[in-house]
Amino acid sequence: MKPEHNLRRGVWVALVFALGGLAMAQKIATRTVALPNTPVTAISGRSWLNHLGAFVNETSMGKTGQWGPAPSEEEDLAKVRAKAPGGEIAIGAQASGTIALTGADLYRLECQGCHRTDGRGVPPEINSMINPVRATSPELIRKHMEEMGAPMTAKDARELASQSQSALVQRISHGGLHMPGFLDLNTVEIQALVAYVNQLAGVPGAETRQIRMNEPTTRVGEHLIKATCHICHDATGPKPSAQEMMDGMVPPLSTLTRTRSLNEFVAKVTEGAPVSMGVLELHYRGRMPVFYYIRPEEAAAAYMYLTMYPPGTADETDAGSRAAAPANPGRKSGAKTNASQ
Repeated sequence: MKPEHNLRRGVWVALVFALGGLAMAQKIATRTVALPNTPVTAISGRSWLNHLGAFVNETSMGKTGQWGPAPSEEEDLAKVRAKAPGGEIAIGAQASGTIALTGADLYRLECQGCHRTDGRGVPPEINSMINPVRATSPELIRKHMEEMGAPMTAKDARELASQSQSALVQRISHGGLHMPGFLDLNTVEIQALVAYVNQLAGVPGAETRQIRMNEPTTRVGEHLIKATCHICHDATGPKPSAQEMMDGMVPPLSTLTRTRSLNEFVAKVTEGAPVSMGVLELHYRGRMPVFYYIRPEEAAAAYMYLTMYPPGTADETDAGSRAAAPANPGRKSGAKTNASQ
């Protein structure tokens, strides 16, 4: 076997353990790109954790590290919200028409719940995406191999980078063993997302390739619901009682717009709110983390999406649905999971 073939076989291991970033000080350049006409489809099926047979208290998926207010703090927060200018009318107005999104925004809606702000995840459960993304750069591959004393030709580096790029797009679209796929992302959205994670990973020139899109409001809501909320919440099912909530049942997405107003929904997502649980229906600090990085207009878009596209109305095998893994046969994946409320 030729030496360069052995080098190719070993480069993946080397990249995973030692590939360094190349910080760029260029000014970020964003161009606006027209989107293809992508149909919005309803969410359906079990939560991703139920697909895996996993429990929220055993996973880092969908957690932000921030929790909602205690019941004693909620009254003061309610007074602050009541004095805020605009109120429900302002949120409703923001939730109409289109919302401008960049690749960084798509990352927040699609990826940050698991891979965190910096893309490094929570190893060993949630792998970092940084080195796989850096492996798509011929410049970084050659730089690293030169530092290891094994220079690589530009042609070989481009070939390896091309293979890594294909693998990255495949993983985003179809997922993996423990990662859901994002089959409903169109080519422009994937391009914008890849451009941003390149910037996040320090790939040379990524700052000049950023993309902005004007997404329909319901499409923005679809991104948030399918990629973040569906990690813990089933699409449909009965509304759990206060005691069932105490026992760990998770309200399905189909019940949320029936039990909360728009403003209540937005506040729950972005600020947190206590929840009634137990036989006496006392208020407790909610188990659901606060998604502090979600903007009010994005949370309002999710509410609109659930209202206009009721959960469970689409076939789970529809092309617009997220790719799903089979449930773990070794775990019982019923509704009673220690999931976030």
